Amino acid sequence: MGFIRTLITCGAVAAGLYSSACTADGRAVDTRSGRGGGASAVPVTTAAVVQKAMPIEIQVIGSAEPYSTVAIRSQITGQLIAVNFKEGDIVQKGQVLFELDKRPLVATLEQAQANLQRDMAQAANAEVQATRLQQLVDRGIAPRDQGDTAKTSVVAMNATVEADRAAVENAKIQIQYATIPSPLTGRTGALMVHQGNLVRANDQTPLVTINEVAPISVSFAIPEARLSDLRRYMARGSLVVTATPQGSDRASMGRIAFIDNSVDQNTGTIRIKGTFSNEDGRLWPGQFVNVVVTLTTEPKAIVVPSVAVQTGQQGTYVFAVKPDQTVEMRPVTVERVRGADSVIASGVTPGETVVTDGHLRLVPGGRISEKKPLDEGRGGSTGQAAQ
Repeated sequence: MGFIRTLITCGAVAAGLYSSACTADGRAVDTRSGRGGGASAVPVTTAAVVQKAMPIEIQVIGSAEPYSTVAIRSQITGQLIAVNFKEGDIVQKGQVLFELDKRPLVATLEQAQANLQRDMAQAANAEVQATRLQQLVDRGIAPRDQGDTAKTSVVAMNATVEADRAAVENAKIQIQYATIPSPLTGRTGALMVHQGNLVRANDQTPLVTINEVAPISVSFAIPEARLSDLRRYMARGSLVVTATPQGSDRASMGRIAFIDNSVDQNTGTIRIKGTFSNEDGRLWPGQFVNVVVTLTTEPKAIVVPSVAVQTGQQGTYVFAVKPDQTVEMRPVTVERVRGADSVIASGVTPGETVVTDGHLRLVPGGRISEKKPLDEGRGGSTGQAAQ
């Protein structure tokens, strides 16, 4: 049994759990804290356990995407004679982007109008002829079948006139298609067809693509386990969502505008969209962003610096400083982490002090001393050099 205890104790030393060494007879002797030997205290830095308001958040990675996007295509075939913007320009809704050669279309319109005039005259003549023949039929001079034929001719000519009117309207519409305006306000992409080229109706390749970037959408996914929390807090009011581009420290604020109608079974997440005004153009379509959805704020959360929380075989713990300047290993439960702070669910109370640096040389019951600030040390060296 003594041999087994020796192995256990020395094994703990080898694992770094205690700052000790094994003697020849198997006893573990503390070589760092100096308990029983009077060694100096371990220098550490500490911080107080505080109670303050902390937001409850969902933090994920998302991507910016256009609020709406339109691929501009021509609805007629013709030569492109004018491009009224430059690649990457911000264009306004209704602004003329492209102009096609409309001369063939104008000729087609004039031909349709001429056909309309001709057929209207023929229809008027057929009406007069039918009226005269009907009078003869009524007097018994002309056979009745001739009167019926004359009426049919009038109906046919009137239908021809209506067809001509439709042809005129279609020709006018085709002329309108020769001028292509922007259907929305947005930023243009690369120009795919340049001035002078022949443009075909409904070509597969668009002339240009316009993305609406103000406002802009940010798409992200949250775990399905957080969906109930999200919906519960959304029922109390609209939730604020922030998006920070990678490598930036400035966040844009927006609102949740869309929750998908099903959970993705492959990933166990649900898709969410936020809408951002993006008036400063900080967010760009296709850009990855850090998304934070603030659900609510916990007014009295127990907070410690995240660097104070250590992880061991038994879970997370902190070294709490006792009034006699010794430390004890205190198991804690971390509820969530926000930036450099950790919200503690149990294990410490406000007002206590925990170690934030110097953990490697600490053992339970060891004595500590506060490290001197770096500025103070540099100032002392300067003063001695001056003397």
